[in-house]
Amino acid sequence: MGLKYNTYLDGTKIYGCYKCHAHLADHDEILSRNFRGQHGKAYLFNSVVNINTSEQSERNMTTGRHVVRDITCRGCGEVVGWKYDKAYEPSEKYKEGKFILEAELLMVVT
Repeated sequence: MGLKYNTYLDGTKIYGCYKCHAHLADHDEILSRNFRGQHGKAYLFNSVVNINTSEQSERNMTTGRHVVRDITCRGCGEVVGWKYDKAYEPSEKYKEGKFILEAELLMVVT
C-alpha cells in the first residue's frame, strides 16, 4: 500500500469534509441542489476528489431503484454521500456516474 496524496482544488468556493476539512468538490461542479440525503439537503456533483468508494449495493430511493456506492472522505473515513452507478428508470439515467454530497457533512474551505 502506497502513500495517499490529497488533491487540492483551486476555486472561489471549495467544499470540504466537515470533520477533517479535506477538499471534496468545487462549487462549479454542482449539477443540482434539489436532493435529499439522510441528513437533509444534498447536492448532485459532476465530480469529487479525495474519496473512497464502498462496494456496489442496490437501494430503493425516492426516485426509484438505483445501484450506488457510499463515498467516504479519504482523510478521515467519514461517510459524506454516495455515487450513482446505475439507474433503472430512463428518466434517472442522468445520475449515473455522478456524486451526492450531503450539505450537513460539508463545509466551505475557501
